[in-house]
Amino acid sequence: MPQIIPIRDLKNTSEISSMCHAHSEPIFITKNGYGDMVVMSMETYEKSLFLADVEKKLAEAEEAITKGEIRDAKNALSDLRKKYEL
Repeated sequence: MPQIIPIRDLKNTSEISSMCHAHSEPIFITKNGYGDMVVMSMETYEKSLFLADVEKKLAEAEEAITKGEIRDAKNALSDLRKKYEL
């Protein structure tokens, strides 16, 4: 469940840091009752970036398959062997 805290609680940075690492998820900061910022640990941030990159690459691969822009692995390896005389 997401953690939501008011902006005035940002004064206690050590506690917020502990919360970020303990829950491994972002903490949503509100200002005047509305969403304002998101705080997360570096580990969670890097994991989010990694997952976004994987999802992007999977989408590109699926699009290439749909367009028929793929080659059979045996044929591709055979062509490489011929090209480099292996």
